Amino acid sequence: MRTELCDRLGIEFPIFAFTHCRDVVAAVSNAGGLGVLGAVGFTPEQLATELEWIDEHTDRPYGVDVVIPGKYEGMGELDPVKLEKELDSMIPEEHREFAKGLLADHGVPEMPDDELAPTLIGWTEATARPLVDEALAHDKVKLIANALGTPPPEIIDQIHESGRVVAALCGSPAQAARHRDAGVDIVIAQGGEGGGHTGDVGSMVLWPEVIDEVAPLPVLAAGGIGSGRQMAAALAMGAQGVWTGSLWLTVEEADVPPKQMQSYLEASSRDTVRSRSFTGKPCRMLKNDWTEAWAAEDTPDPLGMPLQFMVTGDAVARGHKYPEQAVDVNFNPVGQIVGSMNKVRRAGDVVIEMVQEYLEASERLEALNARAAD
Repeated sequence: MRTELCDRLGIEFPIFAFTHCRDVVAAVSNAGGLGVLGAVGFTPEQLATELEWIDEHTDRPYGVDVVIPGKYEGMGELDPVKLEKELDSMIPEEHREFAKGLLADHGVPEMPDDELAPTLIGWTEATARPLVDEALAHDKVKLIANALGTPPPEIIDQIHESGRVVAALCGSPAQAARHRDAGVDIVIAQGGEGGGHTGDVGSMVLWPEVIDEVAPLPVLAAGGIGSGRQMAAALAMGAQGVWTGSLWLTVEEADVPPKQMQSYLEASSRDTVRSRSFTGKPCRMLKNDWTEAWAAEDTPDPLGMPLQFMVTGDAVARGHKYPEQAVDVNFNPVGQIVGSMNKVRRAGDVVIEMVQEYLEASERLEALNARAAD
């Protein structure tokens, strides 16, 4: 299962693990995969602290994922210096009041004044660029991925000049072609069953479409992958590895509060929904009172990115601060594979189990081929 990307990045297995938890990044990289830290939500200073910790806990390569949307409200029209203020003026008051009311109805305490965070972190080029700069200051960071859209040309050039690799997620062959034409090194094809920001085409359809569109550019398969059998299917289609995310929410190393962890462990594959209610772009997450409220006919429609998160960022922060009280209105991005995430395992064991399942699946195919030859 050693692909060209394994050699290029210096990893043993083509298993890429997206996570917001530094412990998981280090554990997956130490197990032979490539841990990828989601940087959105961090200030540059906070990201520096996380990456320094990872540097101290692994000798292996790892990656960083940022969010620079290909399109967002006010893009190219607003003064970057006054960006947050000008975007803030575009938000209707009814959206703010609706979000505050939901939190109040569920008894979620407000954030202390000394812990209030900026409302705009990492959701535009202006706010993501310093995160890229910080990531490139760490030698073990070998890959920078963009979760939404094609990275700006100057950022692609900056990453290449540093000797690193650029990846970008897509949900269609057309998006993949734009990534290729812009000089992206790795295309990540994410099917609609994946967690977080995602399109609406299923993985089994999307993966071969994207692989054929950008060949010979390497493609990572994403969206609903939680086992070695699924990894074998992706590699059989021509992918050079798998990009996983939801899978790492229920490992021992994950920094997930107990009630939130339990909600993942108990969920079925039918308990997720694609909703714009937190970020403004379609994002798959667990259904709860928050997603249902924003989907009702008599409530405000979610705003575009990044305006919606400027409304809901406080809710996310309060969910982290008070997870027990916010369990029914929390932001729980996760894919449909959550139905198989019903026990807690160590991250390194997950990697090894995926490899073993991949080998077993490959052996079954080889046995079928041998039988046909007889």
